[in-house]
Order: sequence, then structure tokens, then C-alpha cells
Amino acid sequence: MPLALRPLSGGLGVEVNCDLSAPRQQPLVSDLGEALARHRVLVFPRQHLNHADLLRVSAYFGTVDTDVDRRYAVGGFPGITTVSNIVEDGSYVGIYDGDDEEEWHVDNSFKPELTRATLLYSVITPEHGGQTRFADATRAYAELPQDLKERIEGLRAIHSIQQLSTLQSQASGGTSSAAAGSFADQPEVEHPLVQTHPVTGARSLLLGPMVIRGIVGMAAEESRSLLAKLLEHATSPRYVYSHRWRQGDLIVWDNLATLHTASSCDSSRHHRLLYRTAVR
Repeated sequence: MPLALRPLSGGLGVEVNCDLSAPRQQPLVSDLGEALARHRVLVFPRQHLNHADLLRVSAYFGTVDTDVDRRYAVGGFPGITTVSNIVEDGSYVGIYDGDDEEEWHVDNSFKPELTRATLLYSVITPEHGGQTRFADATRAYAELPQDLKERIEGLRAIHSIQQLSTLQSQASGGTSSAAAGSFADQPEVEHPLVQTHPVTGARSLLLGPMVIRGIVGMAAEESRSLLAKLLEHATSPRYVYSHRWRQGDLIVWDNLATLHTASSCDSSRHHRLLYRTAVR
């Protein structure tokens, strides 16, 4: 049976009517891979997954990345990370960057090898706030003015975990949840500003103001101006889908074709708990 797909609002992504707790079926794996490449964001509502299920489903889309922040790794399930604003014994139980709006980014762009896709599964959902927004970096690149496409052709950007750590610390009064842990010593890496997708061949913008330190060979002010212009274009409303989480939602997104961010959430009133995996 073909997958039942329903387009999401805004033209980015689809909702998939599929029970992922069922045992693996090879035709389903192939169909899901094709759907991700085509639609870039897949939403699976009303799932009932344990940790083993999440790892099994993650493997449908690639090789699970087990190089995760050890502070928030789920014991016994290599590759699963806890994402939460819940505090126990004075510390967050999962990765959480505070109650403010998160910056647009691509997961793990500070690593030499980019993450192919990310999976996020919701267990505790806030009544207000905490939405995840996705921007279609592929369509955004396709609709850039031709002169701007020519200007950025061949440019490379420097992605820095150290910059992420510094900016997080400044924003949160001296603490950094994501960058100061297991990856603190990760050297800076370079990635093309425009990525070519290994499956579709489509081209996409790779942006992230918290992680990108600058464009190689370009003066700092010119670099900041160009990156800000590209981000403003790529995250304009016509390219964005905003997801309000429900318990049991699983979202898979193509990390090579999208940007994403999280909206603010008052952690003193609204708890959230999700489990995340990434695949290469």
C-alpha cells in the first residue's frame, strides 16, 4: 500500500499516516526514504514508541550517529539524546537552551560530516510555546535572485562550536547547554554556503548565525551583512512551517535541505520532553 501523505500548511512537508511501532517492512523503509527526500519534513502523529523503536525507525533513514553529548545521552540506547526543559536536582535533564527563541540552524553543522536527517519524538508537550519551525532552504535557494546566486557560488563558511558556546553563554548569563559539553574541543570546520543534496541533486542554503563565524576570505562586516540577508530571505513566512507538538508526534526532517528553530517556552509553567536521534 502506498503511504498516505497529507501536505502540511505552507507547502513544506507532509503528515504521514503510518504506525511506526509495527515491525520493519522493507517497502515501507524505501517509501519513507523517498518521501523524506521529496518533502523534506515528515510528521508522524499519534505514535507509541519506546527507545528501541526510535532507534529502529531512525535506522530507516540512515546510520544512527552515536557521537552525542554524553551529558544527555539515554543510557543503553546509543544515539538517543534527551531534549527537555525539566529541572531535577538543580540541573536540566536534557539539552535545553533556555526560555527564549532559539536561533535558526542546521543540526551539528560544527561537525566535519553534516547530519543527514534528525528525528524528534515528543513525550511531554507544553500547552503554550515550544513549537518547532522549519524553513525550506531548498526552495529558498531556488528563488534567490540570479545575481545573489552568482555572488554566493563557491563560497564556504566557517562553523564554530566555540562561537556557539560563547554566544549561548552571553545570552544565558554564563551557561551553555549544548556547546560546552562533549564537543567543546571540536575544531572549526568549513562547509559550502550552498549544499548539493546527495539524493535529489537540489541545492540548499546552509545557514546558522550562532554557529557560522564568517565566510572564508570575506571581511567580517561584509560577511555578516550577506549572511543576514540570506537568512532573512530563507526564513521569510512563505518558506516556513511551524509545528505545534502533540504527545506522540514524531518529526523527521532533512537536515541537508532545511533550517529549523524552536519558539520560546516558559519552563516554569510548561514542561517539554522529547527524544532526539540523528542519522548520517
